[in-house]
Amino acid sequence: MGELHPLGENLPGECRAFAVELRKLFLGLGISVRRYAVRRHRDPSTISRFLSGTRIPPWEFVFDLFTDLAARRGVAPTPAAIELVRELHRAAVRTSRSPGHAMEILQIQLADADRDARVSMAHQDVLGEALLDRKHRIADLEVRLNQAEAAWATERARADALERELPDRKELIKERDLLRQEVGRLTEELEDVRLRGRLAEERCLVLERQLAMVESQPPAAVPQPEDEPAVPEGPAVPRRGTGPRPKILVVDDQQNNLLAMEAVLATLDQELVTATSGQEALKALLDHDDFAVILLDVQMPEMDGYETAAHIKRRSRNRDIPIIFLTAMGADPENASRGYAAGAVDYMAKPFDPWALRAKVSVFTEIFLERRQRRSQGEDPAD
Repeated sequence: MGELHPLGENLPGECRAFAVELRKLFLGLGISVRRYAVRRHRDPSTISRFLSGTRIPPWEFVFDLFTDLAARRGVAPTPAAIELVRELHRAAVRTSRSPGHAMEILQIQLADADRDARVSMAHQDVLGEALLDRKHRIADLEVRLNQAEAAWATERARADALERELPDRKELIKERDLLRQEVGRLTEELEDVRLRGRLAEERCLVLERQLAMVESQPPAAVPQPEDEPAVPEGPAVPRRGTGPRPKILVVDDQQNNLLAMEAVLATLDQELVTATSGQEALKALLDHDDFAVILLDVQMPEMDGYETAAHIKRRSRNRDIPIIFLTAMGADPENASRGYAAGAVDYMAKPFDPWALRAKVSVFTEIFLERRQRRSQGEDPAD
C-alpha cells in the first residue's frame, strides 16, 4: 500500500472531495496500486495521479472500481452510493475543465476507435481465410461431381455399377449445398465487418483532427496589470461593430462532449454557455437574449433534443435562433428529417469534423453580428 501517494496540494474543493471518496473505494480492495494497474491494464503512475486528485479519471475507471469492490465484498454498491460519487465526479470535472483534460478524453476515444479498427481488420482476415477455404472446397467438390457426371453420361450402360461404386454422391451434393449456404452467410458477415472497420477508421480520422486542433490552441492568456495594456499574442478574430461578444449555447448531457466542443470553439471570439439538459437550456435562454446559435444534442434524458427544440421555437423571443443538432445516432435521412422538422438549420453526426463545426458557427455568428449592427444603426440615425 506504500505506493498510494498523498493528496495533491492546492486542490480545488470539488477535486479534493472526489479524490477522498475515490481513495476510500480503492483502499477497500486491499491491494497495491501497481497490482491494480496490472489487473486493469493501466499505467500505475496514472492511477496514482487519479487517487491523489491531480488528475480526474474518466467515469469508466470509477465504475470499474465499484465493480471490483463489489466482487471482493460480495455485496453490490447501493444506487445512492454510486450517485453520490457520480455527483462528486461531475463537480470535479467541471472544476478541472481545461483543454488538457479535453485532449485526454479525446485520446481515450481515439484509443477506443483504433482498437475497434484493429479488431475489425483481424476479424476481416479470419473471415476472408474461412471464405477462401470454403470456396476451394466447393471447387473441389464441383470437380469431383463433374467427373462423376461425365463418367455416368459416357457409360450409361455402366450407370448402375457406377452408382454402386460412388455411394457418397448424394452426400457430396448435400455437403456442397451446405457449403454454399455457409459461403453466403460468411460473405454477408465479411461485408458487415468491412463496414464497421471503415466506420472505425473514419472515427479515428475525425478524432485525430480534434486532437490536432486542441494541441494547436495557444495557452490561456495571463491577466495583465491594470496599468499595462494587454498585448495580443496573435491575430484576433475580427469583431463586427460594437457590443458584447455573441453567445453560443452548447447543450449536451455528457460533460466529456461539452469539454470537447469547448476545446474546438475556444479560439473563436465568442462566449460559450453550456447546459447539461433541456431544462437548463431553456433557463439559459430566459437569462440571456443574445445567442447567435445553439448546438443541441439529440439524445438526452427526460427531455431530448427534438422536444427541447420544439419548446425553443414556441417562444417568440427565441424562435429565430438557429439550431444545429449534434447526434451520435448517425445522419441517416430519417433522423435528419426529424431534426429539420423540429426547426434545426443543420444536423451533424458525432464525432463531428471540428473544422466544419467551426465554419458553421462562424457563419451564423457573422449573420447575428450583421443583424445587431443594422438594428443599432436603425435606432441611432447619427451612426
